[in-house]
Amino acid sequence: MPDFTDRIRIVLIATSHPGNIGAAARAMKTMGLTRLMLVSPKFYPDADATARASGADDVLANAVVCDNLGQALAGCHYVFGLSARQRTIPWPQMSARQCASYVAEQDGAEIALIFGREHSGLSNEELEACHYHVTIDANPDYPSLNLAAAVQIMCYELRLAGSEQPVVKSGCLPAPVDELERFFAHLEQVMVEVGFLDPQQPGHIMRRLRRLYSKAQPDKQDINILRGVLSAVQKRQPNNS
Repeated sequence: MPDFTDRIRIVLIATSHPGNIGAAARAMKTMGLTRLMLVSPKFYPDADATARASGADDVLANAVVCDNLGQALAGCHYVFGLSARQRTIPWPQMSARQCASYVAEQDGAEIALIFGREHSGLSNEELEACHYHVTIDANPDYPSLNLAAAVQIMCYELRLAGSEQPVVKSGCLPAPVDELERFFAHLEQVMVEVGFLDPQQPGHIMRRLRRLYSKAQPDKQDINILRGVLSAVQKRQPNNS
């Protein structure tokens, strides 16, 4: 397998059944992936996780437990959220196969694929942290997939994509998501300060701006310039003079 698999994180959010963690670890190891991130799991470590891992004990042993999604995504350049939900504000979307092909082309990029809760999936806030939403084609009359099954499908598609095409130099990487989050916080702060955004009635402004910048995929230098502009605006404010 190409070394891009070493840069892929499988992120499970608030998993309620430890057996699903073990089954996901087994699915990952079978397809050559090893980096498992667990965000606030309900039960972990747990004997059920170890039993369901069925030999993928090393993946479980090296799993990183995080208090929040931001910790799990620190340093990532691309984030893909698995979701079957339709949104009021459309977000860039890919199929599982398109996602795997895209990931295989991103030379040097840190990648995260995030999977939500067994019963409710990813929250709106978590989906907004993604560059792309990814759907797994399924029976429209019964689209429900077990968490570990969804992980298995994505890991298989990644392995297939890596074996069928060479990695292409992708040029300048987008800014890591933690830097992008700091920019969004700065942007929201300035919009409130200049009276453009009412924090009591924010509407969908920030959600639409997140979508806009996710499409643009600004790199680190772009973010530095944008934040420099925001800082200059703040200095012009009467209370900062």
